Amino acid sequence: MLDQIKGLHHVTSMAADARQNNAFFTDTLGLRRVKKTVNFDEPGIYHLYYGDKIGTPGSVMTYFPFPDLMRGRPGVGEVGETQFSVPKGALGFWQERLAARGVSGLARDTAFGAERLRFQGPDGDGFTLIENADDTRAPWTAGGIAEDAAIRGFCGARLRLHDTAATAELLGFMGYQRAEAQGNVTRFVIPGGNGADVIDLEALPRAQFARQGAGSVHHIAFAVPDRAAQRQVRKALMDTGYQVTPVIDRDYFWAIYFRTPGGVLFEIATNEPGFDRDEDTAHLGEVLKLPSRYEPYRDRIEAHLVPLAA
Repeated sequence: MLDQIKGLHHVTSMAADARQNNAFFTDTLGLRRVKKTVNFDEPGIYHLYYGDKIGTPGSVMTYFPFPDLMRGRPGVGEVGETQFSVPKGALGFWQERLAARGVSGLARDTAFGAERLRFQGPDGDGFTLIENADDTRAPWTAGGIAEDAAIRGFCGARLRLHDTAATAELLGFMGYQRAEAQGNVTRFVIPGGNGADVIDLEALPRAQFARQGAGSVHHIAFAVPDRAAQRQVRKALMDTGYQVTPVIDRDYFWAIYFRTPGGVLFEIATNEPGFDRDEDTAHLGEVLKLPSRYEPYRDRIEAHLVPLAA
């Protein structure tokens, strides 16, 4: 069993409108845009990162906004719900705020002893705010939301699968422990993790397969401290039979990827070097940062990208 993984690093999804996406996360949800860059494989498309003050691993939601991308179809073989942590008693504030902004899919429920508020992002993205009295992570409050309500980061995520057995075995190998089950959902946690250390597996044996598009999670990334830990994880996964990519430099972290038995794309990302490697902390996410190979084409790339609000 691995012990290098401490929880989530980031979750990356797709959107159909960059301006709308930016406004939703920075205004409606009050997160900080910690990086404005481009898709490494398609530089005509933004890659936007939102999180806490410094983009702490476990707080970062990222997006590829492909203009006018067809909306995805929910189903199995995907991350169906991205879960954020908020303070105890904050859901009333959030329900009123989201309703006032016309956010769809609002619904309250309770799961695993915690109060929850489910809602949809602009592209039908599945999100949940979960009250957690024990989360001591510092929130980003410059977005205009008070500390007693602001998002702390992720709790975790819920994967929707036809059959959860093989993915449950994989999570166990990655250091997660089975906590409890409620109905068709089984919870796995990393003891002493980074706060974003919960994965729920939802068994839906008769559901249709998901079709990726706007509102779909592209991949979910798990955090390791550094490159040495990542090499250990990569070797262990490959020795177990997984097809794992070579290490890829993503400027703000190093990444490896592999496809899980249930079809979800997993990434293992390093906490180093972080989002302040090329910007002062006070000005994260303000200017367009480009991978070095695209810098000679900056004028052309900037002319193609739609301007975002500050």
